[in-house]
Amino acid sequence: MKPIVDIAGLTKVYGKSRGITDITFSIEEGEVFGFIGPNGAGKSTTIRTLLNIIFPTSGSASIMGKDIVAHSKEIRRHIGYLPSEVFYYDDMKVIDLIRFSAAFRQSRSERRIAELAARLDLDLNRKIEDLSFGNRKKVGIVQALLHEPKLLILDEPTGGLDPLMQNTFFELLKEERAKGTTIFFSSHILSEVQRMCDRVAIIKEGSLIKVETIENLLRNNLRHITLTSRQPESLDLSGIRGIVKQEIAGTRLKLLYDGDMRTFVQDVSRCAFLDILIEEPSLDEIFLHYYAK
Repeated sequence: MKPIVDIAGLTKVYGKSRGITDITFSIEEGEVFGFIGPNGAGKSTTIRTLLNIIFPTSGSASIMGKDIVAHSKEIRRHIGYLPSEVFYYDDMKVIDLIRFSAAFRQSRSERRIAELAARLDLDLNRKIEDLSFGNRKKVGIVQALLHEPKLLILDEPTGGLDPLMQNTFFELLKEERAKGTTIFFSSHILSEVQRMCDRVAIIKEGSLIKVETIENLLRNNLRHITLTSRQPESLDLSGIRGIVKQEIAGTRLKLLYDGDMRTFVQDVSRCAFLDILIEEPSLDEIFLHYYAK
């Protein structure tokens, strides 16, 4: 089976400014795929290029087997897109804007509009100019989900939503996935990615540095190790390779270690410590580790 999104060597250059360089990955149908990196890493540029909002400098990409440039109009019928920032006609009512948007896809369903608005606690009769940033984001969510797309592309989707509304949003995504929808989830909030995604791509300064399952990322060689000792400052770990970071807190020496655990245990057994605790790091720490390389 062909992937629903297939990107090969996608590059976008803005004159002398950096865009994205040689981005290559694929997304399988029905998958929730995370795309992570800090602001300015190239996430939105990749998405806008994929949506043919901006043209690639080189490389290629396809969605549902169709070229993103040659077949962009047809592709968009089957995509729900939520940008990181949403801009609307301020003098329109929410309901009129959503109906106007739905008309382009011939997917107007008053029942679906009412259902999504109720779930998101969105007042359909208010004017756009009277909405907070969070409520404008809710309008964008309704627009993205209204026509029950085959592919959802979400760029920093939870910005402006309070924690309770974020939970509602994630429930909606789970329901869409259960229908078979593929979700491309771009975010710099790693807890969201860990909560939702099957696989993740890490982007740094416009280049892809890792594509991996969440499970394998959390199962990598990186570990938190805490050694308890009466005099932790006297523990000599200078001969142990793979220690990324260390700090002393009272009677404990805390380490971030990237290497083979059997080798570490053999090497550290020569040190006079009282206890040892080995833990897996969070996704945030793994991400920062890749970014520090």
